[in-house]
Amino acid sequence: MPRTVRIAAPAALLLAALLACLAALEFGGAVVPDLIADPGAIVRFGLPLAKLVVNLGAAGSIGALAIAAFVLDRDAKAYGQSLDVAAAASALWAVASAASGFFSFLAVYQQPVSLDENFGNLLGTFLSSSEIGQAWLATTLAAAVLTILSFAVRNQGAVLAMAIGGVLALVPMALQGHSGDEASHDAAISAIWIHIVAAAVWLGGLLTIAIVSKALPTKRLTEVVSRYSSIALVAFVAIVASGYVSAELRVGTLENLLTPYGILVLVKIGALGVLGVFGIAYRRFFITRLAKDEGRRRWFWWLIVAEVSFMGIASGVAAALARTATPIDGSTAIYQDTPAEILTEGSPLPPPVTIERLFTTWSFDLVWVIFCAFAAFFYLAGVWRLHKRGDSWPWYRTVLWLAGLAVLFYVTNGGVNVYQKFLFSQHMLAHMTLGMMVPVLLVPAAPITLALRSIHKRTDGSRGVREWLLLIVHSRYFGFLSNPLVAAVIFVGSLWVFYYTAVFRWATVDHVGHEWMIIHFLGAGYLFVSSLIGVDPAPNRAPYPLRLIALFATMAFHAFFGLALISGSGLLLADWYGAMGWGTDALVDQQTGGGIAWSVGEIPTVALAVIVALMWSRSDGRAAKRYDRKADRDGDAELEEYNAMLAARASAKTAPLTKSPPTR
Repeated sequence: MPRTVRIAAPAALLLAALLACLAALEFGGAVVPDLIADPGAIVRFGLPLAKLVVNLGAAGSIGALAIAAFVLDRDAKAYGQSLDVAAAASALWAVASAASGFFSFLAVYQQPVSLDENFGNLLGTFLSSSEIGQAWLATTLAAAVLTILSFAVRNQGAVLAMAIGGVLALVPMALQGHSGDEASHDAAISAIWIHIVAAAVWLGGLLTIAIVSKALPTKRLTEVVSRYSSIALVAFVAIVASGYVSAELRVGTLENLLTPYGILVLVKIGALGVLGVFGIAYRRFFITRLAKDEGRRRWFWWLIVAEVSFMGIASGVAAALARTATPIDGSTAIYQDTPAEILTEGSPLPPPVTIERLFTTWSFDLVWVIFCAFAAFFYLAGVWRLHKRGDSWPWYRTVLWLAGLAVLFYVTNGGVNVYQKFLFSQHMLAHMTLGMMVPVLLVPAAPITLALRSIHKRTDGSRGVREWLLLIVHSRYFGFLSNPLVAAVIFVGSLWVFYYTAVFRWATVDHVGHEWMIIHFLGAGYLFVSSLIGVDPAPNRAPYPLRLIALFATMAFHAFFGLALISGSGLLLADWYGAMGWGTDALVDQQTGGGIAWSVGEIPTVALAVIVALMWSRSDGRAAKRYDRKADRDGDAELEEYNAMLAARASAKTAPLTKSPPTR
């Protein structure tokens, strides 16, 4: 049966996806000829079908790499086969991306295909100058690199890096389609990126298991399916959440569900619902019985083929939706002639900031909503697992973790996130909170220690979350980065580099840059705080005097940075913060931001200094107690040995004086 599944599963996926895409294109009117500028039937059908193949190729590549990195052991035959799947899927991804870029060029320029110089110049201009062309070029190159690496690389660490690279390669795809033209395009970009990443891991993972199934013994298959099922559950939750946000942005009211676009959305929801039922069937009826019941194994394989078919339906409809007109078309919105809406491409200027509005206005970022939700859930699940087996976990660590996530959730979704795009002071408040306040709460919660204690250890050579964490925290690279002096340089150096280079503009204007900014400041702050007061495992811990030196040096640089902003007369991003039309002096607001950098940044730093001093004192106290207990056990043998050594040396020095003189 596995031999049949290796052929039936990919065939069912491609056939279902193709038929669903063609039917959805026809139903939604996406392939109706344009009366004014029709690129031709080949482009009308070729572009969505090429995008469909892009989605399937990306899913096969990323899913296969994820299975290799987190499910299979390196010495197994299935491990090499999964990388072969990744290589083939990446090659398909690269070719389909190139075709999509070419069809997009034909749709935009309305040029007949030819081999003359003018056609080539236009194509080169499209690929190098237009956002759509650059996106497809970047995607094609990324997929081509993954193809080569998947053939050449077998190291597990490199495979994990390749999987992460594949996920990042989906960013240009998320910037296209309906998401890029709406006033709420930031939320749309986050939603579509999460959606395609989760779908890729889910679909590609299952397809990889089906293809390599022949190389998996029955007992090993049970473990592989169980691990994949956990990954698929997380992906399913992410798909549902991101799909809801995307539908809300594009459909709006319930009445719009009766439009062609809305009906296609309902079809996709139905397919996802069926896939959810498949997931329940895996966990409740098949995983624990695969090794015992031959009949259930046969049904399991047919279940995989059926599930892949419904995934193909969902993928085909999704590809057609990207070309179907939405009931709410953000691209036709008429912006008011206000500087804020012109600069932000449609975001209206919010009312003047007040303390009340900072806590009552919201601008949700789905990336961080999902991150905070999963981080809270898995931490509590780990605590519960320890409790069930009779182990204890300090309650205050759980409180600190949830408090840190609550602050992170607010900063990335609350009033600060609403106003940080328009006011430098609010941007600085978000920066200082992410870099200092949140890590001070999260680091003492010891999430890595909890994970190492609560996640089951693997003994089959594969690497799960626990194994990857152990590898990272004991690596020499982490040991170098976790040195307080190095962490302080990263923390303070990135502060100056960020605000006095073009990176600041990118992080302010571009949504991708904004997400990078959050990740960087949060990561740099967490690394710095962990080097000072961390309790999680690390290759080495710096002595407390060195920690205090790094901390006080950081305080000085922080204060100097804040003073530079307070006393400065030049406006950072004058054509952005200085042109918003807020009604307040942008330079004064920037100086307020400098005050926030000085005060809000220094308060957690002072708290860290106190904590480090207390930890130093307690460390000395614990060392003294250990010595006293050892002395009680062995009668202070170490001191007696030392005194005996001194006595022996003294005796050796006086011994010649007591000898009798030599005879003549």
